[in-house]
Amino acid sequence: MLLDTRLPVRYVFKHLRPDVIRVLLISLCFQTLKRVFPAQLPLIPLPLVTILGSSISLLLAFKISQSYDRWWEARKLWGAIANDSRTLVLQLRGFVRDEVLHQPGPAAPLPAMAYRQMAWCYSLGQSLRGLPAAAGLQNYLSTTELAYLQQPANKPLALLALHTGQVKALFEAQAINAFQQVQLDATLMRLGDAMGGAERIKSTVFPTSYRLMVYSSIYLFLIMLSLGLIETIGGWETPVLLAVASTFFLLERTARYLQDPFSNKPTDTPVTAIARAVETDLRQLLQEAPAPAPMPAGGFYLM
Repeated sequence: MLLDTRLPVRYVFKHLRPDVIRVLLISLCFQTLKRVFPAQLPLIPLPLVTILGSSISLLLAFKISQSYDRWWEARKLWGAIANDSRTLVLQLRGFVRDEVLHQPGPAAPLPAMAYRQMAWCYSLGQSLRGLPAAAGLQNYLSTTELAYLQQPANKPLALLALHTGQVKALFEAQAINAFQQVQLDATLMRLGDAMGGAERIKSTVFPTSYRLMVYSSIYLFLIMLSLGLIETIGGWETPVLLAVASTFFLLERTARYLQDPFSNKPTDTPVTAIARAVETDLRQLLQEAPAPAPMPAGGFYLM
């Protein structure tokens, strides 16, 4: 997630450089043709170029709006994940009988589920970004749980299954009553719904044909604008064309990166930082100290 700081110019230009170079070559090509064959270049009326530019602006506005909706939905889903993760541990603290809750050893349900929930948050974020979903989980899971995770393809779903099995075991041991089991299952169901929503965003591709149409229209507009400006402002056409092109391509790139909030880029939803915040809160509920430090920012973004 980009932070409220000044973006480095090199970061912005790095993504615009290929297109800006192409536009520069187009401009220089037309400037050369104008000098060599002054009567051969077609005269493009600027009002016609203005109409095309307005149409492209509407297309870009629609694309940015839809892309931001996808990004914002992903952020809301991860906000719900953080809330329900805390709720799950709070419910365990309030529901489970003290003699079961504080039993010694690795079988204690509160730390087992709390650490498993930390692992689930990290695993889901890594899975959505296409990274190994089980990487780094040895700090949160027992040897038995790690062995269980080797087989399933969907690691976060497997961790939710372990949650469900432990809630069932608590009910069968009469450590919780039927109403409390329903409440815990409802929290786990909301976590599953949030995971499904994030997976839906990840697997639903923004129409490529729409991106190509917008991209091609921008180049058509810039070619027509270049031909129109050569007849009116001459050599000043190149800097003006580059300024206009940079604006259009920057908007198009912004929409393209926002439409995939789990692409492991600075524009991502900060799933790792949210998972770290969840870990900090759950360790506080376990009365462990010191709590892990918040996820550090990578300069101008937070992952």
